[in-house]
Amino acid sequence: MKRILYMAILLLASLPLRGIEVGRMTCEMTDTPLVVDTDTPRFGWQLKGDNGTMQSAYQIELFTRDGKKTSKVWNSGKVKSSQSQLVAYSGPRLEPMTRYYWRVKVWDEKGKASAWSNPAEFRIAPDSKFLDGKWIGAVSYEQANLPEGRNYTYDKWKKPEVKEAWERVDSMASRSIILRTEFDLPKKIADATVYVCGLGHYELSLNGEKVGDGEFTPLWSDYDKTVYFNTYDVTDMLHSGENAMGVLLGNGFYNVVRGNRYSKLQIGFGPETLWVKMLVRYTDGSSEIIETGDNWKYDLSPITFHSIYGGEDYDARLEQPGWDRAGFDDSKWHPVVVQQSPKGKLTPQLAPPVKIMERFPVKSRHKLTADEIEKGNKATKRTIDPSAILLDMGQNLAGFPEITLKGKPGQKVTMVVGESITDDNAANQRQTGRQHYYTYTLRSDKPETWHPRFSYYGFRYIQVEGAVFAGEPNPEGLPVIEDIKSCFIYNSASEGGEFECSSEVLTAAHRLIRNAVRSNMQSVFTDCPHREKLGWLEQVHLNGPGLLYNYDLTSYYPKVLRDIADSQRADGMVPTVAPQYVVFEGPGMDDFAESPEWGATLIIAPWMYYEAYGDDSLIREYYPNMLAYVDYLGTRADGNLIDFGLGDWYDYGDFRAGFSRNTPVGLVASAHYYMDLIHVIKAAELLGKKDDAARYQAIADKVRDAFNKKYFDPATSDYGTGSQTSNALPLFLGMIPEGKKQAVLDNLVGDIREHGVRLTTGDVGNRYLFRALADNGLDSIMYRMHNHYDTPGYGFQLQFGATTLTEQWDPRQGSSWNHFMMGQIDEWLFRSLAGIRIDESRPGMQHLIIEPSVVGDLTSVRGRTATLYGDVEVDWRRNGDDFTLDVTLPANVSADVILPGETQSKPVKSGKYTFSSKIK
Repeated sequence: MKRILYMAILLLASLPLRGIEVGRMTCEMTDTPLVVDTDTPRFGWQLKGDNGTMQSAYQIELFTRDGKKTSKVWNSGKVKSSQSQLVAYSGPRLEPMTRYYWRVKVWDEKGKASAWSNPAEFRIAPDSKFLDGKWIGAVSYEQANLPEGRNYTYDKWKKPEVKEAWERVDSMASRSIILRTEFDLPKKIADATVYVCGLGHYELSLNGEKVGDGEFTPLWSDYDKTVYFNTYDVTDMLHSGENAMGVLLGNGFYNVVRGNRYSKLQIGFGPETLWVKMLVRYTDGSSEIIETGDNWKYDLSPITFHSIYGGEDYDARLEQPGWDRAGFDDSKWHPVVVQQSPKGKLTPQLAPPVKIMERFPVKSRHKLTADEIEKGNKATKRTIDPSAILLDMGQNLAGFPEITLKGKPGQKVTMVVGESITDDNAANQRQTGRQHYYTYTLRSDKPETWHPRFSYYGFRYIQVEGAVFAGEPNPEGLPVIEDIKSCFIYNSASEGGEFECSSEVLTAAHRLIRNAVRSNMQSVFTDCPHREKLGWLEQVHLNGPGLLYNYDLTSYYPKVLRDIADSQRADGMVPTVAPQYVVFEGPGMDDFAESPEWGATLIIAPWMYYEAYGDDSLIREYYPNMLAYVDYLGTRADGNLIDFGLGDWYDYGDFRAGFSRNTPVGLVASAHYYMDLIHVIKAAELLGKKDDAARYQAIADKVRDAFNKKYFDPATSDYGTGSQTSNALPLFLGMIPEGKKQAVLDNLVGDIREHGVRLTTGDVGNRYLFRALADNGLDSIMYRMHNHYDTPGYGFQLQFGATTLTEQWDPRQGSSWNHFMMGQIDEWLFRSLAGIRIDESRPGMQHLIIEPSVVGDLTSVRGRTATLYGDVEVDWRRNGDDFTLDVTLPANVSADVILPGETQSKPVKSGKYTFSSKIK
């Protein structure tokens, strides 16, 4: 596009001049954290002000309070700096488990001071001495007799010795239990904090009320390396006198059972176990600790079966009302067993919990006919009850049903969930793991509401058996459904991204990706919410920019990196899945066990984190792990190239997707080896390790030369097979010999056009194709490639009613309708169409580049992303040749705005601006 006339109008915000104000305050990039795992925390604050408002200085004060007495711990003094994030504490040593309060005052660019902010608070994590304590449960580790290892998958279940080993496991090792204790608090309570870990998952209650609103707590981990505990302020839940604490325990991934249900794997880190310490401080300055020990008691819970893979059964007749309140008669309960502690290090959970984030009502319902039931029995390999009703909830999601029923004691209702249905309208789990279902047995004739506690699935449909809806014929006197909803669970990391545009396809593509990400943003980034629930790693970096545009991952990404480091082998190898709950072994499984494109997440993700947040802590912490991994890849190299792994997984063609077919595996693997080396070199330079930088630069040069010698054809200017991934990867990485870049780019574009302006890339190649086009000014081809309803494309999925991103471009062929691995286009939507770009020379998004791309018949785009400093929003419209761009920047943020067709940037500092121009 050529600009023929341009006029820029800077519209001052219509707000009255009010000076600079301090807004959201964070410690370690978290609002009011109950625990931070450092004694030198970093502070941050957001600012509000008029157009152009920038910070010139700040002052921080830190306090403690003892009753009514306030003591000042630290005063930074006035510091001349524009820094308003990651401001490090530098005062006296801070004490574990102490509540600290801090406030900040800032000065604007004119030297005018703000008022002091309202105080914010944080607490330092407990020390190792406090974390010592007793773990309790129903059976000891030795008595549980759980088999060692993580290899109980696929054909291994069929081996007699494996079956016999699991048959010898004590039934109490996997039985859900409830535990309780009572305690007296004799004085007036000033403050109470509880630290708790229940494995695999727990629900904690005090005096009959659930503590917190998390589901599946604590987050999953490699329990042999890391075990997370949660922290809660429970001051308002306690009172002077008698109190009671209760805990419900479930298996999760700590102890995966099969029963007669579906299971991807079978593993036992240990029997269910509980650790609790509650620190109670009184107003007179004294304190005491309530903790797990042999004075606790346990009994069986009403959950009679539960598996993270297979579902859950609940018999409400086994409920014991008041069991978690003081005064309950527990004389028939059993004394707990004091167990050995898990092998992993007890660590504070800093990442947000998984919660019920949304609920969806029934969209439509269908009573299955006798003929449909007969055919459905065969299709689903189970006997469907004649009462079966199929409910369409309208949204595919990760979660579970929540049902309200009224019936008679002992009546049972079954709920089978699925993301698709058979040809005869039955819930279909053939591709996603069967059998998975939930049963609920009523305890009374009054309305009862229930949802599973320790199992979830990916589904859109709920098939209810053994109940009717109110107003429907009920000759058998079945329980009556008063309400039923599907609960959408996902990680509660705040969502700060929005995108919409005049293209219905692209707007819907963002929506599909968003709901797929939500479904798979659990304790880890899972591949799917039903069949596997495993943390396949490649999507973390291949979709990383899109994730960071949309979510606050300040505390979630570090958790992902810890999972990877915990799974890294002693020789440096990084597996494809973390936490590594399954080891892929046997014929044909080596590529699933390790693949360079998956392992690269260890090295690439910390850089994406640094660019988005300006925080280099992950690079510093995992630098030794990065070196170990590239050194390991070097041991696998032959002539400086590697040739193993999954390659461009799920690439597209006239074949069923799976292993890479269009592009040589070695080309993709070696390109990622080179990419890893480049990131390691940058890390070494950042950390001032010149010798490392020089050493790995020499290796990178050899890898690039060997790569070009083997894969580049000077005669045709093609790499490898000439596929889109073959040429896009070296273009993105800058590996192409001098003078050949345009020819390679022309070949890439030629191949795209030969395929009808459609892609042939897969899970890995997508991002590099998209970036190779965008980085070389070819957004118009990107737009044509995606703005349609054909396959391969996001629009094709919409025609089949998809509400989440499907595993394959043609959803009819794929096993899952809820994967986000193909969601790399989100980066392009925000980075190119909205034009919100990170300035890589100034990490942290305090300075941005705003350069929207106006392509095709697009007439409008709006994008918003939340930075540490506040929301950045871009909104542009096009009417013929008239182009209007609105840019909103938070205070203390600047940007270079580049209008379409222009090369000269327009610098702006915080506020709201409108630019108008003529384009053609």
